[in-house]
Amino acid sequence: MEIKVALAGVGNCASALIQGVEYYRNAQEDTSLPGLMHVSFGGYHVRDIRFVAAFEVNRQKIGKDLADAIWTKPNVCAKFADVPFLGVKVAPGPAFDGVAPHMKKEFSAYDDEVEAPDIAQILEEVEADMLVNFLPVGSHEATLHYAQACLQAKCAFVNCIPEFVASDKAWSTKFEEKGIPVAGDDIKSQLGATILHRNLVRLCVDRGIEIEETYQLNLGGNTDFLNMTVEDRLKTKRISKTEAVTSLVPYDVPTRIGPSDYVPFLKDQKICYLYIKGRKFGDQPVTVRAKLEVEDSPNSAGVAIDVIRAVKLALDREVAGPLISISSYAFKHPPMQVPDDLARQWVEDFISEKRER
Repeated sequence: MEIKVALAGVGNCASALIQGVEYYRNAQEDTSLPGLMHVSFGGYHVRDIRFVAAFEVNRQKIGKDLADAIWTKPNVCAKFADVPFLGVKVAPGPAFDGVAPHMKKEFSAYDDEVEAPDIAQILEEVEADMLVNFLPVGSHEATLHYAQACLQAKCAFVNCIPEFVASDKAWSTKFEEKGIPVAGDDIKSQLGATILHRNLVRLCVDRGIEIEETYQLNLGGNTDFLNMTVEDRLKTKRISKTEAVTSLVPYDVPTRIGPSDYVPFLKDQKICYLYIKGRKFGDQPVTVRAKLEVEDSPNSAGVAIDVIRAVKLALDREVAGPLISISSYAFKHPPMQVPDDLARQWVEDFISEKRER
C-alpha cells in the first residue's frame, strides 16, 4: 500500500511535509502523535506516502533530488528530520503568475524561454495518485493550469492555497465528471491564527457575547510573507481567511484579517495578534486579545498528511468530486463551512465509511 504524491512547489510547506513523513515513518499505529488525527488513517500509515514528482520555478532547485531541494534557499523551514535520497528530480514548472515580479530574484525564477514539461504527461508516467498544490499565494493562472493537468491525467488535486478550485462549483464539477476527487481550498494549520480566531469567535457567540469588531494581524519572515506584500496577490487570501471566521457569526461584524507585514529576521516564525471587542450582559464591554507564535510551515504539515490519506481513501472508494468532510476540517475555504468539531466528526465518519465524502 502506497500513496504516490506529486508536488507543485518545493518551498517551506513542501519541506515540512516531506520531513514529517520521515519523522513519523516508524511511529506505532496505536500511539497518538502531535498534529495527526491518526497514525493509521483508514489503514494508511504516514510511511505509505511516497513522493514521485515535483515541479518548481526556482532554477536553484530544478534538477536537484527532492531531498536536497527542500534545503535550498530561500527555504527556511526548521530542520526536524533527516531526509534520505528520494530519487525524484525536481522538474521545471510553468511560471504563469506563480512568481510575482518583486519575487523573481528571491525565487531565482527561470526566464520565460525555459520550456516547462507537460505536467499531465509526467503525472501519468509516474502514476501519481494526487498532486498537492503549494504554489505561492496569488498563483491563480498557475493553479488552474495544474488543476487542468490533473483532470487530463485523471489525478486527484489537493489545493493548499487560497485559489478556489474545490470550493468553486464549476471546477469541482469538472473533477466529479472525470471521476476523481478534489480537496481544498487553503489549508489550515494544526494550531494557527485562523483556527484560533474561529474558536474564540465561536466561544463568544456560544456564550452570548455580541461581537462588535475583530481583527487578525499576522507577521512572518518567510517567502510566503514577502510574496504577500503585494496587495494584488491577496484578494482570495483575505476572502478565505475572513470567511473562515465570519461564517461562524450569524450577523455582520466589521472584520480585518490577513498578513500585515514581512519581517525578514523572523524567518519561518509567524506571529499573530488577535482582537475581539464585544458586549456582554447589561451591554457591558468585553475585549479579548491574544498572541500566537509558531513555526509557520510545520504547522500545517500534519494536516496535509491527513488530507493526503483521506484523498487516497476516496480514490480507493471511487468517490469523485469535492471531498466535503476533509475539506471542511482541513481547509479555510471549503465547499461547505461548518464548526470544526462537526467537521472532525465528519472525517471520522468518512474513515469508517458512514459518510460517502
